[in-house]
Parts: sequence; C-alpha cells; structure tokens
Amino acid sequence: MNKYKNIFQPFSVKSLNLRNRIVMTPMGTNYGEQNGEMSFLHINYYEQRARGGTGMIIVENVCVDWPLGSNGTTQLRMDQDNYIPRLFKLCENIHKQGGAVAVQINHAGASAMKSRINHQPVSAGNLPSKAGGEIPRPLMIEEIKQIAVKFGDAARRAQIAGFDAVEVHAGHSYLISQFMSSITNNRNDEYGGSPENRSRFAKLVMSEVRKAVGEEYPIILRISADEFMEGGNTLDDTLEMLPFFAQEADIIDVSCGLNESIQYQIDSCSFPDGWRSYMAKAVKESLGKPVMTMGNIRNPQVAETILAEGEADLIGIGRGLIAEPEWCNKVQYGKEEELRKCISCNIGCAGNRIGFNRPIRCTVNPAVNEGDDYKKNKVTTPCNVVVVGGGTAGLEAACTAAEVGCTTFLYEKKDNLGGLASVISRLPDKKRIQDFPDYLVNRALALKNLFVFTNTEADAARIKQVHPDIIITATGSSPLLPAIDGLHEVMEMPDSKVDSITLMIDKAVKGEYDGKSEGKQVVVVGGGAVGIDVAEYFAPKGAKVTIVEMMDTIGADLDPVSKNNAKTIMDQYEVNKMTNTMLKEVKKDSFIVKQENQTIELPFDYGFVCLGMHAENSLESKLKEAFKDEPVEIFNIGDSVKARRIIDGVAEGRNIITILKKLNYMN
Repeated sequence: MNKYKNIFQPFSVKSLNLRNRIVMTPMGTNYGEQNGEMSFLHINYYEQRARGGTGMIIVENVCVDWPLGSNGTTQLRMDQDNYIPRLFKLCENIHKQGGAVAVQINHAGASAMKSRINHQPVSAGNLPSKAGGEIPRPLMIEEIKQIAVKFGDAARRAQIAGFDAVEVHAGHSYLISQFMSSITNNRNDEYGGSPENRSRFAKLVMSEVRKAVGEEYPIILRISADEFMEGGNTLDDTLEMLPFFAQEADIIDVSCGLNESIQYQIDSCSFPDGWRSYMAKAVKESLGKPVMTMGNIRNPQVAETILAEGEADLIGIGRGLIAEPEWCNKVQYGKEEELRKCISCNIGCAGNRIGFNRPIRCTVNPAVNEGDDYKKNKVTTPCNVVVVGGGTAGLEAACTAAEVGCTTFLYEKKDNLGGLASVISRLPDKKRIQDFPDYLVNRALALKNLFVFTNTEADAARIKQVHPDIIITATGSSPLLPAIDGLHEVMEMPDSKVDSITLMIDKAVKGEYDGKSEGKQVVVVGGGAVGIDVAEYFAPKGAKVTIVEMMDTIGADLDPVSKNNAKTIMDQYEVNKMTNTMLKEVKKDSFIVKQENQTIELPFDYGFVCLGMHAENSLESKLKEAFKDEPVEIFNIGDSVKARRIIDGVAEGRNIITILKKLNYMN
C-alpha cells in the first residue's frame, strides 16, 4: 500500500476529475513556434509529464491579446481560432496518458517589452512593472472592457480545444496583478484607489470568462497572495480583496511575488520545501474554496503532510517536473530513491528563458525534451568505458554509459562522490544541491555493469588493467589563485586570516563561525556566485561584509532569481559592494585594493579569496601519451575542460551517447 495516500487521492470539482493531487504549474518554456502556435516538441514535453503520472498539467501562459498582451519571445497565443487545432492535439495526447490538462490565459500588460511588441506597453497606470522597466500607457475604460472580453474569448477557445479547465493569471506583475497592486495602479477612477476598485478589472475578467465557458466548466484563479514588496499587497490585503473578484473561481492557485520579488514566485534554492503553504491555508479558510500551493516541494512527505493537515487541496510542482517527469510514478510505486529532484538552481529554466530568451534546459536533467529515450538504444559492440572523476559530470557519463550496455569503471581519488556540488552543498543555504549527487550515486549503485572505486588515484597503469576502449576524464577544477602579491604566501597559513572557499566551508560545517561573527569585518574578494555565497552566509550572522569585484556588477553571471535574492540580502544587511575594484596585495589580516586611482587597505577578521575556479586537466595529456599506440579514445568533460556550472558538465556527461555512436559502438 502506498504510504502517500493523500497525494494519490482523486480530486474533483465540477467537470474536472484528477487521478491525484499533483499539478504541474505553468512555466514558460520558449518551445512555441514563432507565430505563437504550439510546436510538436512542446506537445512531447507536456506529454512526458502526463505519462509520468502527473494529475493535471497547467500549460504555460498563453496570450489573449496579441501583441499588446504578449509575454516572452515565443509565447503561445489563443487570441484567434487558428490556434485551436494544435492545442486540441496537445489535449488529446495528455488525455491518452490519463492526465487532465488546463491552460493559463494571460495579458502581460506593463511586463511586455516594446522591443518585442512594437508598441508602448499598457497597464493600469503609468508605473513600470519593475525598476528600470518601460513606462506603460494607462488603459482607457473602454479598452479595459475589451480586454476582459478577450479573456472570455480565449477561455472559450480553451474549452473547444479540449482543456479540462482554464486558469486566469492574476499575479506575478501581469496586467490583472498591475491593477490589483498599489505599486503599479495609480488610477483615480473606479479602477483605482480602494481595494474594491483595484479588484474591479479582475472581477470583470472572471465574469467574462464564466459567461464564455458556462457554469460547469472549472475556472482556476492564480494570485500573488503576498507581493513581498514594500507598499505592495500583503496576505491580509489579498484576503480583503479576494471576495470582490473570486466568486467565479473553483480553485485558487495561491502563488506570491512580483517582478521585483521574483525569488519568492520562483523560489530560491535556500527556501524550504512547502514554505508557501501558510498562504494557501489562509485563502482556503477565508474563501472556503479548494486551493493549490507550491514552493520548492521536492520531498513527497512534505506534500503529503500539507494535504493531510488540510493546508491545501492540490500540490503544485513546476521545476520539479522539468527535472523529473516521472515524479508521480516513482513516488507512487516505491521508487523514491530514484527521484531526480530539482535543486532550485534556476539556471536552465528561469536563467535560460528570462535571462537570455533561450528555450529551457535543466541542470539535473540533460534531456528535458527527450526523456529517457536514450536507454532504448544499446551498444552493439562490447565497449569498456573508464571514467576518471566522480563529480556530477563523471557520474552522469558513467551512469549513461552503463545504462546503454557498456562495462564501465569509475575512479574517484577522494573517499566520496559528488565533486564540487557536494562541497558547496555543505553550506546551509545550499544543502538542496546535495540531492543531485545523491540521485546520481543511487543510480550508479543500481547498475551491475558499473564498478565504482573511491579512494583510488587513476593513472595509466591502473586504467590499462581494465582494457579500456574509451576513457573519459572528468577531474574537475580547483580554486583559482592568481599571481597576486602575498596571496600564495598568506592563503590558509596558520597565522593568516585568509581562507579559500573550501576551507571556509569546512569551518562553517564545524561551527567555527557560530557565535563569532557578530560585528566582525568580513571581506570577500570576488563577486561571482561563490563570493556571494560567502556574503550570504556571514551577513545574516551580523558580520560587516564587504565584497570586492573587479567588474562593474556583482553577480553578473547569476540567473535572475538568484541575482534578485542576493541583492535583497545584501541590501537588507547593508553589505558594502566595491565594484570596479582590483585586488593588488594580500596580507594576513588585510587586502590592498585599487579603486579607480585610489589604493585602499581593507582590514578584516575573516578574509576570503573567491576568484573562481580553474580546470584540473593534467591527467588528460598523460593518458594520451600513455595510450598513443593503442586504439583508445580519450575525451575530457566538465570542469576539467573549463570551470563552468553543473549544467554544462552534466550535458557533456550524457553526450557519451554521441561518442558511442560516432565510434560505431551503437547504431
């Protein structure tokens, strides 16, 4: 009997019937066609998640009013009937898999970009949806009514296409949200001012949608229950407003956050599983309607507890189903140890789509679109594969090779697997990252043709003993320590206060900073991801933190979610940010830096040099020399090629399939 009886309890409201309580929340993908039509790649992406047992999939937001309401480079459209046929095919495919499917209808308002829509964006008022955003044009009352009708028209098309429900997006800094929030609504007519007036557009939209679809068709309403912005709607404010416009809603999808508090709507890595459920509970108790909650829910027991305690009726999982399409099946059928949990890094999903207008990818799932189809192909010629390095790139390569039939040997010189990911995950706010090495290790242990050796230094003599056909070097990277005066003499010396990130983590795990950071001067050289991790660790402990960065921006390479979260923390704890500043000399208790033409000495109690990582790839050349007269192919992957992110090395690890095909071991 499955131990998660609440997760796998059916759910019904009006004509909607779900096989379980797991809902895939709407997330943009950039998989649509340029004309706004759904692509077959897109259909396959959603069908995979339905095949994996998901109760209901809510398709990402579609545009009800093109071009003014457009959001994203390849956003789906539902403003004309010609989009119905491809959407019908999507619904048909998902229904074949036993899943239900809804679609989110939306108008971007001031979140649209003039460069994409060739018009000035529109909104409730003339206030941008985020700092530095474009100034919108306030909508006239007749336009407001016309847009509400367009929401209804889109809902009718959704019903015709075969969707089981429609979701109206009234949160996340889109048009309805812009009317509801005092941050973006500065009108002085019947659509602005009081909570009732700011709710009037939402009420009009919901009325038009209900009129279009009839009484028995389910309507979901997504809200930002708390905007987490100074001057924005709090949870109490939202509870006051909901009765004005939520009467027609059958399910309330309780989200949160705006554009400038994006780390709350797309949860940062540090937020615990299910942290938002208190908001859903409050809405449920206030309205007496079914509610859905979400928020970094990766652990099935957390989902089960939320449902069992009545805090929500449905559990929304978004990025977790990008990472693991089979989440429901694995949880239901006792394969929890095989879950490939999302680590909330936000790099391949939010980072790609929001940051660069790319199609989404995933750090832990190198085949978001293809799924596990690679396992269907097996090597047709015996092949021995040796992988040197047990980090995430090496583990992915070794597991993939073994899964397609290669006899595989993995050598790791340390006593544990996981590489740099396991090191970083020892920081309290990064512990979620360890879920990925844990998954890879469990996957490796289940493969009888994969032989793992830890505490084993791999050299040519040892490798020759297993007669390799292919060698993969994935030896990772180490902290970059440039030729800066004093750095090599002072770093990690007994009487020095200067540490690397690895030693800092060791000390943090041992509790050496606990109770000893209040009022201390902490100087971090390097404003990239690692330097920010250090600042985020010490600042909340009461330390006076300074970040020194040579470039003009701190966190330039971070995804939008992590960047905004870092900015919020640094502003809250008054972190001193010194950009365009170069480290010139390292002393045992101070850094000498140069900012413009000024030389400054920065004394510290704790100093950290976080200037990035450099590739450790000396083994590759040694092996090429040792095997130069033998028919052995050698490839280098991951950080030992170039220090990058986990997502890059994992993709290269999976790419061993291409290598096997190229070398004719696989058809």
